[in-house]
Amino acid sequence: MTPSKITEVLAPEEIKAFTTPSDLHGALAVATTWGLIAGSFMLVAAYPAVWSVLVALFILGGRHLGLAILMHEASHRSLFRSRRLNDWVGEWLCAAPSWSHLKLYRKHHMAHHAHTGTERDTDLGLVRPFPITRASLLRKFARDLAGISGLKRVFALLLMDLGVLEYTASVGAKRIDTRGRSIGQWLRIAAQNLSPTLLTNGLLFGLLWAVGHPELYALWVISYLTTFSLFVRIRAMAEHACTREVSDPFGNTRTTLAGPLARLSVAPHRVNFHLEHHLLMTVPHFRLPALHRTLQARGALEHAAVAENYTEVLRIVTQPRQDAATAAA
Repeated sequence: MTPSKITEVLAPEEIKAFTTPSDLHGALAVATTWGLIAGSFMLVAAYPAVWSVLVALFILGGRHLGLAILMHEASHRSLFRSRRLNDWVGEWLCAAPSWSHLKLYRKHHMAHHAHTGTERDTDLGLVRPFPITRASLLRKFARDLAGISGLKRVFALLLMDLGVLEYTASVGAKRIDTRGRSIGQWLRIAAQNLSPTLLTNGLLFGLLWAVGHPELYALWVISYLTTFSLFVRIRAMAEHACTREVSDPFGNTRTTLAGPLARLSVAPHRVNFHLEHHLLMTVPHFRLPALHRTLQARGALEHAAVAENYTEVLRIVTQPRQDAATAAA
């Protein structure tokens, strides 16, 4: 029989052990992410060629997502034991460099956890259109890699930071009534919201300039507009698309098993264990595989949504709607 909640599977002392953060693992996650970013720049600087640029764009797109996942972990206060360190690193080393806001994201994301799969789910717009045809999915991927999706995201982020649209990490941002707002108010809102991203990206550009390769900053921007757009789309589909839109925590979220390439791109920092994350949202990323193994050994995942790989996810989200509904049931 499938359990209805995690406390039916784990004892309180096990839950405490699984949800204990580690400063060492948090620091390693941040350091390795920025190490891969630095390594991508070094690769192109040492071997300037088409192949090295393509490899760098692949890795950097995954690291943009990696920073977003670490921000996501910080939003749950599970990146570091200290709340102050957790929020500082989550904002300045994870969120801001990829144009995100930890505190705003945290508010948005907690609503997603509270109402997963329901009409009040703040991320519902990301998965509601699925399933779709293969041709439609390929068109979306083409727009991602062409930078069209990325440019639309940048425009939306700019409007949010200017206080024209309400913040959302999903789609369908609502417009804010700006009538009567003074120029000073416009400037204060823009400065407050844009300064972290401008400062961190300015520092990154300055470091590349200092080592004699300011042109490499273009890779950071291009990967944000292209490969990151593709990877974040696939990640979003894998997590909730074509699952049962019900209150059952074992049925409205999917875990997707990931190999090395997937972990370098669409599944950094164990984000592929998304079902486990929803069952216990304060479990640090490095403990999620162990939680998965424990749940599996106790039979809790027998009827849960677990995909063998991301190819299976793409197949699920492009099958006819009635077949997708059957697969999710």
